[in-house]
Amino acid sequence: MNKHWLSVIIAACFEVGWVIGLKHASTVWEWIGTAIAIYVSFYLLIKAGEHIPVGTVYAIFVGLGTAGTVCADSLLFGEPWKLAKILCIVVLLAGVVGLKLVTGEPKEKEVTE
Repeated sequence: MNKHWLSVIIAACFEVGWVIGLKHASTVWEWIGTAIAIYVSFYLLIKAGEHIPVGTVYAIFVGLGTAGTVCADSLLFGEPWKLAKILCIVVLLAGVVGLKLVTGEPKEKEVTE
């Protein structure tokens, strides 16, 4: 895995943070943290999109963010787990892994002087 794929994964983690923040933030500092998470998330997403096909980057970002948000909602806020929900997350993550496998590694630009 290279740094661009790692950027997508980190961006998805920040996405989970800002989605939770949009629902649960109640103080100025929580809103500031939410705004920072939005900025970092989209900055990393845009940077990864410069080196990896944008459609793949976005699909993986959304898939990981969705799965992470559902899991965080259950673990942190007591949302009940249901078999259908777990199966859907498994299918979603299988699609994310499939996209990663069929997307070739980015070719580095040659520096010419």
